[in-house]
Amino acid sequence: MTVVLAATAAVLFGCGTFLLLQRQLTRVLVGLALLSHGANLLIVLAAGAPAEPTFVGEGRRGTLLDPLPQAFVLTAIVITFGVTSFLLALAYRSWLLTGDDEVQDDVEDRLVVTRWSAAEELADAEEAAAAVHGDDLAHHDSTLDGGGAPHRVPGEEVRR
Repeated sequence: MTVVLAATAAVLFGCGTFLLLQRQLTRVLVGLALLSHGANLLIVLAAGAPAEPTFVGEGRRGTLLDPLPQAFVLTAIVITFGVTSFLLALAYRSWLLTGDDEVQDDVEDRLVVTRWSAAEELADAEEAAAAVHGDDLAHHDSTLDGGGAPHRVPGEEVRR
């Protein structure tokens, strides 16, 4: 039974992570809920085997259930409810403003991607030019430190 519950927690984590990485806010909300349910299930599983209730009856000390994991789960449920309510309010507000619940791209993120791809294209062009002209640009670049100043490699001269 514990293996089945552990597999269920793993499926909840996997589905929650997949949904959390989507662009629609409703899917992000459901993904966060699945992640929290998986975490709660994992905490309950980590509590150990079922035993007698803690505050009912008189049992031996080793057979009583530890109430701390259940308190953690209750606290996590309350926190998850608050975060879910906040995300629902954000999703509703976004839907009112844009008519869609899809998260828009950030302009700065697009600029970073553009700069990165331009730098990669420049490096590819330099390598292609080095291959065509027979220059050893790869060796020349490896002898430069971050500031562009040449540093000496033991046993080799610095090319200029």
